[in-house]
Amino acid sequence: MVKRRQFLGGLTALAGSYLLSACGGGGSGDGSTGSTAKASASPMAKVSAANASANGTVMPGAASIIDGYGDVWTLVNGVIYRNGSTVGNTYSVSLVLWYGGKIWHCGTGGQFYVNADDVPEKWLHCSDPRIDVAPVPGSFYGMNGHADYTYTPEQVVSILKGMNCTSYRVGVTDDPKDLNAVVKLAQAFQSAGLTLLVLIDQGVYESGGLMGSESVAYNRGYSVGATVANALKPYGVTIYECGNELTRQDATVVDFTYAGSKASDFNNQNWPIMRGVMRGMIDGVKSAQPSAKCGINFCVADVGASDALWEGRQPDGSGGHPTVRWDVTTWHNYEVYGDLFNVGTDGAGPGFDLATYCKARYGVPLIVTEWNTGPEKSESYRGTYISDRLAAFYNARKTHNIQSVMYYVLDSGNNTYGIMVDGKAIDAPYNAFTSFTSGHADT
Repeated sequence: MVKRRQFLGGLTALAGSYLLSACGGGGSGDGSTGSTAKASASPMAKVSAANASANGTVMPGAASIIDGYGDVWTLVNGVIYRNGSTVGNTYSVSLVLWYGGKIWHCGTGGQFYVNADDVPEKWLHCSDPRIDVAPVPGSFYGMNGHADYTYTPEQVVSILKGMNCTSYRVGVTDDPKDLNAVVKLAQAFQSAGLTLLVLIDQGVYESGGLMGSESVAYNRGYSVGATVANALKPYGVTIYECGNELTRQDATVVDFTYAGSKASDFNNQNWPIMRGVMRGMIDGVKSAQPSAKCGINFCVADVGASDALWEGRQPDGSGGHPTVRWDVTTWHNYEVYGDLFNVGTDGAGPGFDLATYCKARYGVPLIVTEWNTGPEKSESYRGTYISDRLAAFYNARKTHNIQSVMYYVLDSGNNTYGIMVDGKAIDAPYNAFTSFTSGHADT
């Protein structure tokens, strides 16, 4: 977990990444489409964000779109303008869309893009965010745990079934003792028909210091990934999360209060080491278990990191570097980070739908591998929060491609995060969780 502190920096929307410069369909590449379009480039008054257009507003149809910042967007002769100025190099644009707190556009060829001011091109390749995507059901209700619990594997299975949980996340490295404990857990889960999501908890540090290079990090990641997958593949494990909050380490983020929505929020010098260990873990798992699904983990509003990794960019904006591509996007969404479906920007700015963004940008299922409120909250508050969040996640699962939401944590040894202590339920959070799962089938 990230240090449980009040997160002061807000969450902005989009971040550094590569994009094809020719946004839209065919046509002129210089953004100049004639005198009518040029005439629209005169300055326009900025209006209040309180007057933002309704979600789903499109041009043509509407004469203009007002976004959450109060900026006015227009479409003239296939060219996009914001407050009278062109936005990147657009041409032959057939549709501009305000959806989920973002501006999207589509060219005559049918390709969608989302606005991203942090990149020179101003637009990122994506799919139509309005299309509903449903994951395979059966593992939606999840829980976090630890390999060093005193519970036996059979007790963990029994506890999870009592809460209607079908998936469980546990971390491990290639340490033989810990790996053996997770093997026993996997055996019990396989017999019970439950899903075990294994976090390969390899970081960017080794022997007390930062790894020396991207190749060193890659080799270490590859070794631990292959070792873990080889040990667990006989017992039905098919999903591996390759790293835990690696974008939020002292070596990788410039300042912990930054939202993470820009690539520049991250350490450019150490970025290759993080990228190397991620790539290594994925390749190591695939070498042992080619059909396995690998996830990369993010938190807060770290789309700056996810976009840069996906497109092979450094935080300084340079491109052409190795890409990191994953089969599952995993995210941590604690209350202090904001609502997953309306994450605030810059501490106080308008929100955006992070789950929609991930669905449209990466085209893979989303698993929320940690969620909870803060440790200072009362048991009654936590119970209400659990009910509220489960309802929001559940209602969005078949539209936002949410495969699983995994509560943190089963047992924290006290009444801060855990849902029980030493096998005894903490009434308010436990009852809220089981009441919801009992009444809402994972179908």
